Amino acid sequence: MTRASRLLIALCVAAPLLANAQAALTPAEQKIRETVQRSHDDQVAYLERVVNIPSSTLNLAGVRKVGAAFRASFDSLGFATKWVTLPDATQRAGHLVAEHKGKPGAVRILLIGHVDTVVEPGGPNWVRTDSMARGVGSGDMKGGDVIILFALKALQAAGTLKDMNITVVFTGDEEHPGDPLSVTRKDLIDAAKRADIALAFEGGNRFDATTARRGASSWRVTATGRQAHSAGVFGGAGYGAIYELARIVNEFRVQLVGEQYLTFNVGTILGGTDVEYDTVGIKGTAASKLNIIAKAAVAHGDLRFISEEQKKKTRAKMREIVAKHLPGTDAKITFLDEYPAMSPTAGNARILVAYDTASQALGYGPVRALDPGARGAGDISFVAPLIDGLDGLGALGTGSHAPEERVNLNALRMQTERAALLLERLGHQSSASFARKPASE
Repeated sequence: MTRASRLLIALCVAAPLLANAQAALTPAEQKIRETVQRSHDDQVAYLERVVNIPSSTLNLAGVRKVGAAFRASFDSLGFATKWVTLPDATQRAGHLVAEHKGKPGAVRILLIGHVDTVVEPGGPNWVRTDSMARGVGSGDMKGGDVIILFALKALQAAGTLKDMNITVVFTGDEEHPGDPLSVTRKDLIDAAKRADIALAFEGGNRFDATTARRGASSWRVTATGRQAHSAGVFGGAGYGAIYELARIVNEFRVQLVGEQYLTFNVGTILGGTDVEYDTVGIKGTAASKLNIIAKAAVAHGDLRFISEEQKKKTRAKMREIVAKHLPGTDAKITFLDEYPAMSPTAGNARILVAYDTASQALGYGPVRALDPGARGAGDISFVAPLIDGLDGLGALGTGSHAPEERVNLNALRMQTERAALLLERLGHQSSASFARKPASE
């Protein structure tokens, strides 16, 4: 059974919940909606303020400044906040953690965002034209962060936030996570261990949300051969490192291609008699002569997968391919874990049903599950092995990771209303009702 089929089954399992779902807005929910609508201008002004603080991942002062702005806002809502400082060796600014303790036994919700961006603006960052605004980080994902904040403000205004158990984690290095991940993602993972479900606010869409996203890993093959005159390349001297590496990469393509949600890209290849390769900078040099059999070669790439099972199975096959050497050669493969997969689960589908129902109650139409192959890895992936969740609840826009990034300001209202109503409807349910069931059940 494919992962897509399992996801469809999970959605079918969750579908009966629609029969008991709230279709109309209660008086409290209507008040939440009205608060979001009245706060729209303030929300746009807040987004402009934080977008105008440059905060690319390695701009540590800028990341901290954006974090401080949000920290003050969460403080005003009664959250207990802290800035988590990372070791200097990670070369990262740290993370904002804000916790709100409500009614004992109520579901514990983890809200995930990030305050860093990929690029730094080259000039004026916020430029508004009618309902659109251009600005680095406006959509990815300061827009999502502002949606979280103003959804919580609306809940407070309605008097319902006080009973909710909510933890907010805004990481400072989502776009370029620091090493080691065991350190830079520890506080996010620890927060997940104290939560029942996770909601992440990466860039959103009117008609879908993310119930699954692929994990990411890197691989590196190093091949060696006997350096000798090229006249003996198919004889006693052996095939050399480049032919061995070419064999391996081609066999990856032949034997592994076609499995749903599995991709394995070759990013770089170098080969020759003298090879130097920087695994951090993903760059290197190679030199040789045309009449010499290559002594060394290296290929470096990434691996994307929908489950831990798929990752392990693929790695085993890659190791098997590498081990079948051409005459006179040797090769080894190494793997580096980066992001785990957010695999499809019945719990993820259940949360999507709640979000879909909230969207329809607000008049915004249905929301379906996004194809997992259409989205890369994100911070929710680190907590997905522990708790169920939903991603893609953030701002609508275009051009993320580029100077021309834009955000749809009118859609901020829709996304904030949907987020606030989802939190309202989930936040008063029992923690026990969201306990993840074993995969075999």
